[in-house]
Amino acid sequence: MAAEPAFTDEQIEAARKLFAGEVTFVKGVVRLDGLPDGDRPEIAFAGRSNVGKSSLINALTNRKHLARASNTPGRTQEINFFDLGAGRFYLVDLPGYGFAEAPKKSVEAWSRFTLDYLRGRASLKRVFLLVDARRGVGEVDLGVMARLDSAAVGYQIVLTKADKVKPVEIAETIAATQAKLKTHAAAHPHVLATSSEKGDGLPELRATITALA
Repeated sequence: MAAEPAFTDEQIEAARKLFAGEVTFVKGVVRLDGLPDGDRPEIAFAGRSNVGKSSLINALTNRKHLARASNTPGRTQEINFFDLGAGRFYLVDLPGYGFAEAPKKSVEAWSRFTLDYLRGRASLKRVFLLVDARRGVGEVDLGVMARLDSAAVGYQIVLTKADKVKPVEIAETIAATQAKLKTHAAAHPHVLATSSEKGDGLPELRATITALA
């Protein structure tokens, strides 16, 4: 099992203050020519529809309605940018993947557009790939991971909804996930377990993002 990165109390507190500060929605983008200038670091969040991306972004920033989830999985096709720390960096909410309700053409368009953004964005520091802790890494997740590997886009697995699983099961899921990561070249070895509802793992995730940015 990979050693967990250690953060000091000062780093945890600095990250808390940063995320508790100013954060604003910048724009939703549906084409590459609409992307904001890459003049600051960017941290992106990806995951299956209904994995809890919006809830996690809201919990990280202590907001209730900053990021909004679509009532119909697969309908949100925009890449949404949020400015954090008055220009310090962008949080980027990517469209969900693995949905069944969206037409096939929409799935293909999501794949092309999102991967083109991920490949060509020099300011992108890391993609946090969200996985439901109750289900673990699935076939669709593995497909996305393979694409990120081939595009040389660095990513890190974040388990969501960890409060819905017993602690011993979370430990087993983390170990199983880390074992799978050994064959993925672009994957960060450390897996974070979080709960947007209970706040578990959020201080460490904030500190990780702050260190990257």
